[in-house]
Amino acid sequence: MLRAIAFHNGMFTIEHEFDATVVTLVDEGSPHLKEDVTINIFEDCITVEQLDPRTEEVQRITFSHQQARELAAALNLPEGVYTLGRKP
Repeated sequence: MLRAIAFHNGMFTIEHEFDATVVTLVDEGSPHLKEDVTINIFEDCITVEQLDPRTEEVQRITFSHQQARELAAALNLPEGVYTLGRKP
């Protein structure tokens, strides 16, 4: 099932496939549009992909789920050194 959602002048899609959930971020409205970003959420890792228009090759970064949680937390924190732990 494909769902498109408009969110603060942006758009993304969420697709549930056999082995992954796929989120695609669509760059809209900017004068300097970038290629779509595709996030593949697998059971054991998360990949982030984007076409490089200069080389016409897809660039891919692979994160563990822990690295993705750390990235999500880092987006809302000021400069510093942090460790993520469980609450007692």
